[in-house]
This record gives sequence, structure tokens and C-alpha cells, in this order.
Amino acid sequence: MYRYDGYDRQIVKERVAQYRDQVRRRLSGELTEDEFRPLRLQNGLYMQRHAYMLRIAVPYGLLSSLQVRTFANIARRYDRGYGHFTTRQNIQFNWINLEDTPNILADLAAVEMHAIQTSGNCVRNITSDEFAGVAADELIDPRPYAEILRQWSTFHPEFAYLPRKFKIAINGAAEDRAAVAVHDIGLHIVRNEAGEIGFRVMVGGGMGRTPILSSEIRAFLPWQHMMTYIEAILRVYNQYGRRDNIYKARIKILVKALGIEEFARQVEEEWQHIKDTPGTLTQEEFQRVAAYFTPPAYETLPAEDKQFEQHKAESKAFANWLKRNVHPHKVPGYAAVVLSLKKTGTPPGDATAAQLDFVADLSERYSFGEVRVTHEQNLVLADVKQAVLFELWQEIKAQGLATPNIGLLTDIVCCPGGDFCSLANAKSIPIAAAIADRFDDLDFQHEIGEIDLNISGCINACGHHHVGNIGVLGVDKDGTEWYQVSIGGSQGNEAAIGKIIGPSFSAQQMPEVIDRLLQVYLRERIEDERFIDTVQRLGVPPFKEHVYASEIKVALPTGEDAYA
Repeated sequence: MYRYDGYDRQIVKERVAQYRDQVRRRLSGELTEDEFRPLRLQNGLYMQRHAYMLRIAVPYGLLSSLQVRTFANIARRYDRGYGHFTTRQNIQFNWINLEDTPNILADLAAVEMHAIQTSGNCVRNITSDEFAGVAADELIDPRPYAEILRQWSTFHPEFAYLPRKFKIAINGAAEDRAAVAVHDIGLHIVRNEAGEIGFRVMVGGGMGRTPILSSEIRAFLPWQHMMTYIEAILRVYNQYGRRDNIYKARIKILVKALGIEEFARQVEEEWQHIKDTPGTLTQEEFQRVAAYFTPPAYETLPAEDKQFEQHKAESKAFANWLKRNVHPHKVPGYAAVVLSLKKTGTPPGDATAAQLDFVADLSERYSFGEVRVTHEQNLVLADVKQAVLFELWQEIKAQGLATPNIGLLTDIVCCPGGDFCSLANAKSIPIAAAIADRFDDLDFQHEIGEIDLNISGCINACGHHHVGNIGVLGVDKDGTEWYQVSIGGSQGNEAAIGKIIGPSFSAQQMPEVIDRLLQVYLRERIEDERFIDTVQRLGVPPFKEHVYASEIKVALPTGEDAYA
């Protein structure tokens, strides 16, 4: 993985010192909260409902064991014993004292991490495929390109104050696991007819108040021009993006207003001025960065292990875990393991300090000391020998990390919602808990099959509800919390925005609403058809009709039944 060079260390060290003085001045009253707000946001510090929240960058979701242990230390020493992994492959700590934040940033700097540009109208954390470098369907490892963009965009003076926040994702595999279609800029690594590497460039995707899938702006961009072309896109956006309305300031609104053809023309015109400047990526520079992502010391192993096959045949529970939580690896004899942070009774994406220390230890013993973060809020050990999978499974079961539900109903993606976030209209975590508890039957979940359920506490869509096969959005109705439901959303190669089924529901109704949606699916599906395929084939009407056919019975706290 990438290691800081002298420039990185100096930049981060100076930022910590600068921020420490800013905090001192805020605590002494020299700075008002209004004056301090932009300074703290530049360092990833938000004011939430009950305390400050610190968001720490995890570039392209890659962590060393030492960095994971640092998260555990922060959770114990400065928070309430846990951290929350987000849909941007970052980690958040929700109970931070302002006076502690300079020391936290210093602790992060010591292990080559920071919270820079995790907030503000700038280029945010560059995200990618959690299986980058090991995926069997990968064309090219996207991490060197992601790292080059990270270095290029950090403190870029022209793009520190964009009209709105800006998100970039890179995918290097046949299957898009980076949700490229819902980013401001999405890059697909491709080969042209001559076999040359380049990018299919997508622009103008995003969720929030106006969900839009990105449009292709260039079918093939030679890799050498990655930075200059993105800079051209950002220049056009920076000049013409709206600054008078926060809800219409994202690049997707500009692209929609101009049309993709006109936007592409303006980008091309701007690009011609900078196309062959020093921002052009050289082979030498690419190789310098790519050297940090060379494969680890894999052993030559048999493609199949007899004892592993025996364990799989003898243990249904182990076989189910393998089916859901273990992914193919491009090196024979190895596998990529997803550690589920979605055990029933646990807020999705949360990991305790003890679990973080445990994962760090696991990574050193089983996976070359590296951990990945997924944008579905789980963790990955990317390089595990097939022969030790049974041993690993037994260990992680004891720590609540082996729930075999990856890609199933209770693998819920969920933002912190109204329990923490000051922007939220409604709570998310209790809804996720109620649904997970209602369907806490793994046999039933395996019968249902693949399904994405995403929950956001507000229109900002941090839970990516728009691309959930079932999406749940918290809304405010006369000062009370209600939930709007959509179906048919999807990420990946066949990305789609979900369609709202009708009027919103109360919190108590939500488990029954999900149940009724699933009833229609089980009744109407053809053979092994997935939920999303059934929705796309039938459309919304049959699901809507069944959900609203009769009043939804809910259980009151007294145990008595009532109709909402």
C-alpha cells in the first residue's frame, strides 16, 4: 500500500500544527463559532446533534493493521468505544471533544492518515473497488490511479472552494463495485482496439435531492491525460456551477442544464489549453506510485485444498458463510473474505475498539497486514489462504463478524441518521434494527436471495437509498418522522434510480412494509430471479397495490395490536 513521502509528511504535519492553533483560539474565544466553522470543516470536524463528529479519510478503502489499531485507540481514548464506517470508505467518530481533536489528528499523522478534505466544497476521498488488486475479473489495478488523484487533488488551490462537494470513483474490473454511475466523475479503466489502457469517463452522477446517473463524456481517454482532463472538467464546473443555491450546486445540475454534448464541448475546449502541460502523467511517475501496490509474497498453492473441501461438505453453516462472504481471488489457493459489520442488534457499519484490534491482528496473521473498507460498510481481508478459511471463520464467529448475510436482506446500508446527524429528518438506525430483527432468519434470507436494502435519514442520501433495490428515506411530516419507500434502484453495471411506491409510512409500519414487498416478490418471481429483476420486469404497480391494499397492522409498545 502507499506510504507517505516527505511531501506528504510535511503537509500533514503543518496542517496539524495549524489546526492546533485554530482550536486554541476557538477555545479561548478569539474565534467565534462562525469563524471557526470553515476551519474545522477543512479538517473533517462536524458539529452533530450531541457532539462533534470527526470523519477520517481512508483513501480507496485501504488500511494497514497499524492504522486499524490507531482507530481502535481513538475509539477507546477519545470516543465511546466504537467507530462507524461509511459509504465513502471512511470512518467517523461521533462523540469527539473539540479540545481532543488536535491530538487525534497528530495520532493519525503518526500512522500516515488525516482528515483533510473529508468535508467542504472540494474533491473528497477517492474511492474504488474493495477487491482492487485481487479480483478475478480485474482488468487493471485502479489503486495507483486513485493514489495519483489523491496526491493531485489534496490542497489543489483551484479546487479548494468548488460550488459544492465533489466525488470521484475509479473501477478497474468488469463488474463495477465502485458505484461509478452515482459519482460526480466516474472512471472505468478500459482497453481500446489497440490494447492501450485508458478511461471511459462518466460525469454528472449523484444522489441527494436530485438523483441522476452519470453520462459518458468520453469513451476513451488515454491514461496519461487523466489529471489534465479531470482538471478541465473541474474548471468548467468551477466557473459555471451554481453558487446561489446549495441544492442546485452539484455538477449534475450543470450537466443537465447544458446537456452532455455542450458540457463535453466546453470541457474539450478547456482541455486543449492544458492537455500537454506538466499535469500530463508520465510512465515514470505512474511506475513510482504503482510500485507501492505490488502484489504481496503469495505462495504457490493448489487451487483446491482437501481439508477445506471436507469442512465445506460437513458444515452447512461454514458452506453458507463461504457462499455469501468469500469472494474469488485471482491467485490460486487464495480468497477474499468479507467481515460482516451487520450482525443483528448492531448498527450497520459500526465496529468496536475490541473488534478493530481483533481485525488488525487477523490481518497480520491471515492477510499480509492489510484491511479493506467497502462502501457497503463492511471490512475485507483480501488475501486469505483457502486452507485457513475454516480456522478464520471459527475465530470471527466469536467476535460477531461472521454473519453470512453479505448481499442479503440484513446486509443493510444505513447512515447514522437522526440519532447523530443534525441534518437528518428521521432516525435510520432503529429502522435498520427493526427490519433486521423481523427477518433474522438466515434460511429465509437465503431463500430471498440477493437484495440491497439502503436507508438514509435525509435527502442527502448518505445511505445511498436511491440505488437500493429497496430504498428507505426518512422524511419530516409535521414534525414527526416518516419513511418514504422506493424500489428498483441498483448499483453496478446496471445502475438504476429507484421509484417511490407511494405515500410514506410510520416507523412502526416499516418492517411490515418490507414484508409485503417480499411477499409480492416470492409470489411473482420466476425460478431464481432476483428481487431487482422481478421489479424491473413487473414495474412498481403490483408491489404498490399489495403494500397499500389494507391497513398495516403494527405492534404497540404495550404489546396490543393496532392499525396505523
